[in-house]
Amino acid sequence: MKKTDRTKLQRLQSNIIRCKRCPRLVAWRMKVAEEKVARFADQKYWGKPNPGFGDPDARLLLVGLAPAAHGGNRTGRMFTGDRSGDWLYRALHKSGFANQPTSISREDELQLNDCYVTATARCAPPQNELLPEEIRNCRPYLQKEIRLLKNVRVIIALGKVGWDAAFDSFRMLETTPPRKRPAFGHGREHVLNDSQTLIASYHPSQQNTFTGKLTEEMFDAIFRRAKSLINSKVHRRNPFGKNEK
Repeated sequence: MKKTDRTKLQRLQSNIIRCKRCPRLVAWRMKVAEEKVARFADQKYWGKPNPGFGDPDARLLLVGLAPAAHGGNRTGRMFTGDRSGDWLYRALHKSGFANQPTSISREDELQLNDCYVTATARCAPPQNELLPEEIRNCRPYLQKEIRLLKNVRVIIALGKVGWDAAFDSFRMLETTPPRKRPAFGHGREHVLNDSQTLIASYHPSQQNTFTGKLTEEMFDAIFRRAKSLINSKVHRRNPFGKNEK
């Protein structure tokens, strides 16, 4: 196993926290942090970009959309303190990637094992929608994480935005052939290169989980598949039947 340069990773995380590249997102995250919502009125909001976090030597990389306005934008850690995080950390705990099934704050002793969590954008966007230029502005951070995280074998993209961002980043880094971006679909896989596979999952948003578009079994199956690929020496056939070569 290769060792990730933790100093460089920490420096990148610090740079992300100070980022002000997107005026619309800066204004929105600060507005939300100041106005708050009634249920969190007594809490001090983070109100800054969320850096990636987890195991620097991780073989699993998760790429989400962006921090939630009253989740990561409040707590300072992605998927922490919101309903999507409830689903994510429960699934990670079941598959052995997290030491506990819940995450409510940066001080709750959550530890990720063999997993690193990041996102397409690091600031909470209005209506959870990013503009194309905001995705482009934030892409260099994801690319730098990909370069620094030396042992990643499987990338799980949560939602189509995460899928597109992950694939585009690997393609621009020339670690996968310059082919057309593969279509998104839950359980779809794309072999990026000899050692890395991209897996698609519906995002565990309330819109998907409340409607049953994404069930707990569907979500858990994604992480079981990731675990299987990580522990195998060669790429195996995709049990979902949606291989993209």
